[in-house]
Amino acid sequence: MSETKVSRWYFGGLAAAGAACFTHPLDLIKVQLQTQQETKVSILKLTANIIRNDGILALYNGISASLLRQLTYSTARFGIYEVCKQALSSPGEQVSFPVRVFIAGVAGAAGGIIGTPADLVNVRMQNDVKLPPDQRRNYKHALDGLWKVYRQEGLSRCFSGASAATSRAVVMTIGQLSFYDQFKMFFLSIQGFEDNPTTHFLSSLCAGGVATAMTQPLDVVKTRAMNAKPGEFKNMMQIFVYTAKLGPLGFFKGFLPAFVRLAPQTILTFLFLEQLRTNFGVVVDHSKK
Repeated sequence: MSETKVSRWYFGGLAAAGAACFTHPLDLIKVQLQTQQETKVSILKLTANIIRNDGILALYNGISASLLRQLTYSTARFGIYEVCKQALSSPGEQVSFPVRVFIAGVAGAAGGIIGTPADLVNVRMQNDVKLPPDQRRNYKHALDGLWKVYRQEGLSRCFSGASAATSRAVVMTIGQLSFYDQFKMFFLSIQGFEDNPTTHFLSSLCAGGVATAMTQPLDVVKTRAMNAKPGEFKNMMQIFVYTAKLGPLGFFKGFLPAFVRLAPQTILTFLFLEQLRTNFGVVVDHSKK
């Protein structure tokens, strides 16, 4: 008899939300670096300015939107990926890497669309602490932000930047999920490695590096689209040209904090996911397949 434990469809969203509780300050700093155009402020100076002007709790500005985003965006992409992967796998065999890449791409597209409204509010709430008090949106929490965007700017505005967010989500999901599985299989094929937190840590660290390199240009464009004022940009191409004025490196603004944020986010997400799978996962008896 061959039995394994597999994830329930919602484990990914719970794991990602748990990770966001630790990495939110890094995400906030990344957003603010990406939305600055003329003035260039270092990571340390920007962090010091936030703490000095608004207190240390300002680093958690928008945490409710960050959690809502993970509970929509990550639940969708992890759920679709896990369900499809389990449905297509054979007893004792994993689906091939190209198939996993395809599944991850589809899952990422669905997650990107579903998570766009919460992502928009997340970007705005994180960027609020940088603005003068009279220009801040002052959303009380994520649901308040969603309601105000809908009432004041219309339903279509809730999906502003959806194309960039979806494109990024496709690449992000491929970089994280399919590559995590691939790196995990690679490490397990090496003598001395077992299916334990050490292997999970190394696999997720490698996947985080791949995902950061693949998504950074799209992440910069998406952030600018979501933080833009109504009518500031006509389309995504205009945002692309606007960003390109900074040179090629303009598309990699905030790369260091993006990696510093995404690596821990990816590591914690998969460590939490593996623990949920081990302790609360569904037991599959391959002998009955």
